[in-house]
Amino acid sequence: MPRIDVPDGPGDPEARVWALRPEMGVAAAALSHAVYERSILPVRERELARIRIAGINGCTLCLTWRSTPGAEGAVTEEEYAAVASGATPDSCSPREALAVDYATRFATDHGSLGDDAFTALRAEFTDAELLDLTVCIAGWLALGRTLHVLGIDDHCRLDPRPPVR
Repeated sequence: MPRIDVPDGPGDPEARVWALRPEMGVAAAALSHAVYERSILPVRERELARIRIAGINGCTLCLTWRSTPGAEGAVTEEEYAAVASGATPDSCSPREALAVDYATRFATDHGSLGDDAFTALRAEFTDAELLDLTVCIAGWLALGRTLHVLGIDDHCRLDPRPPVR
């Protein structure tokens, strides 16, 4: 149940809520669009990091989301469940495992991301990929937590594409 009054109208509550602050809604949609449509990372790596953040946030909407463009069949339901709960399946590549670990530490213990962590990350990711992954994680953490804290995540579907203007 939403903890704030979501405006009435067409669409799901997670879209309608932005009518309260349309300027911020445009920015949130732009970030979401960049994360889902402009990332240079393989979709499987992003999905594994995304579902880890969803598990940390406890966002029901994000935990059940399976419509990331290009992700159909990239991650099994068993992998989604394992990563959401904090495990890293053996089926993950070294890069994927690093992405999941980075997402976990970014969200729960960012102070632990020192030189050793970045040495390991930079052995697998280019600087551009690492920036991309960081922005994706930050976006999921912020927007997913926003929906969860405001109680807008329990029954709706999220479309990451910005509205057509």
